[in-house]
Amino acid sequence: MKIEKVTKNVSLKRSIDQGTDEQRQAVEAIIEKVRNEGDSAVRFFTEKFDGATLSTFKVTKEEMEAAYAHIDDEVLAALREAIGNIHRFHERQKRQSWLATEEDGTILGQKITPLDSVGVYVPGGTAAYPSSILMNVIPAQVAEVKNIVMVSPPDKDGNLPPGVLVAANELGVENIFKMGGAQAVAALAYGTESVPAVDKITGPGNIYVALAKRAVYGHVDIDMIAGPSEIVVLADENANPRYIAADLLSQAEHDALASSILVTPSQTLAEAVAIEVEKQLAELPRKEIASPSIRDYGAIYVTNDLDEAVAVVNELAPEHLEVLTEEPMQLLGKIRHAGAIFLGPYSSEPVGDYFAGPNHVLPTNGTARFSSPLNVDDFTKKSSIISYSKTALLANGKKISALARLEGLEAHARAVDIRLEEES
Repeated sequence: MKIEKVTKNVSLKRSIDQGTDEQRQAVEAIIEKVRNEGDSAVRFFTEKFDGATLSTFKVTKEEMEAAYAHIDDEVLAALREAIGNIHRFHERQKRQSWLATEEDGTILGQKITPLDSVGVYVPGGTAAYPSSILMNVIPAQVAEVKNIVMVSPPDKDGNLPPGVLVAANELGVENIFKMGGAQAVAALAYGTESVPAVDKITGPGNIYVALAKRAVYGHVDIDMIAGPSEIVVLADENANPRYIAADLLSQAEHDALASSILVTPSQTLAEAVAIEVEKQLAELPRKEIASPSIRDYGAIYVTNDLDEAVAVVNELAPEHLEVLTEEPMQLLGKIRHAGAIFLGPYSSEPVGDYFAGPNHVLPTNGTARFSSPLNVDDFTKKSSIISYSKTALLANGKKISALARLEGLEAHARAVDIRLEEES
């Protein structure tokens, strides 16, 4: 890995991939065809891109049950325990509707309502992602969303990975459709003969999925446009270089575009981690993916001191941040921008990815400066409640009219004035 000395003007952020003109045009064409032709268009694109010819898209109950034969009992037990952890964490996020009564009889409040329907995209390709199901479905269920629709690209035989089916079945998701890519996003947004239209689409995917989500936003809501995964490790001289190297590679194996960065004031640690990364990388099964990630987007930045290291972290605003210092809790108050913060040597990033409970759908590409992890609030909407009393209107009506006329909206002012005339 490259070892660099941080300078005052260093810029560590990458821009979000907007796709090429060709990719955007291809996605727009797919969406339009699915919108106009429904299932037949999805069937066409599934055969074209996934190599699977399907007569029906919906996963059957028999397929769900058969998937359990391919899952080890210990893995199933771990999956169920993870579900419990994630559910308990998100239960703590629930908010209640509220009303407040003023002395003049006015009632103000906020009504929190779950979304009617949500579509969850589960990526396929180089790996299966049961954890993605847990992190997207559980907060929606905690929010009390009644209709959850899941889509995921099939293999050439028209099947979904057993782990994906088992995870969905453990959560009670019944509407599961074998489709992926931009065509699946379009099906969720606009509906087809088989797929019910939803109000929001969540879940990660490739550039075509990201562009499709961006294209349908406004007709439906989306969670975020996620870029490649990233990890930043903030460490001092006390950290274990083997731990750091392993954690950096845990992100590098996701994607050749993933970013793995160490920020430290210790030159000695920087050199030891660089050596250890190369050593562990040589034995990594997914080194064909991890190697270009480390080469092109991996870095070790050496700072003058720990305070400067924290400043660099805040500039990066990383998706995942590990703090491997002697007293990590002491730095927590100084860290302003990170999607998820992992404190101490035993809080490796995969702990959060799979098991601890917090959501692993996190803001990327520096958007942690203004964005939050996927959470229960993302699956609700809020309505303001206003019940103004006669006393309040008589007391404040002229003020309201004055503000309306300040904006040149006479009809607004008269809507209040007419009540003052009638009631005074």
